[in-house]
Amino acid sequence: MITVNGESVQNADGMSVAEFLESHGYPKMMLAVEVDGRIVPRAAWGETVLKEGAVVEVVRFVGGG
Repeated sequence: MITVNGESVQNADGMSVAEFLESHGYPKMMLAVEVDGRIVPRAAWGETVLKEGAVVEVVRFVGGG
């Protein structure tokens, strides 16, 4: 189990960040992802694997003025 934005998520252990985002319907653009307190560059999403107990924050950028 991992924690995403404060909520427990099961069956995500072993998924890459990219796989997780796609399987949970996150848009591909305008996102920032942090895993265990470290920002994961977009180029590393496919190779960054989520492990048991990981704490993930997914932030969407919103335009405005």
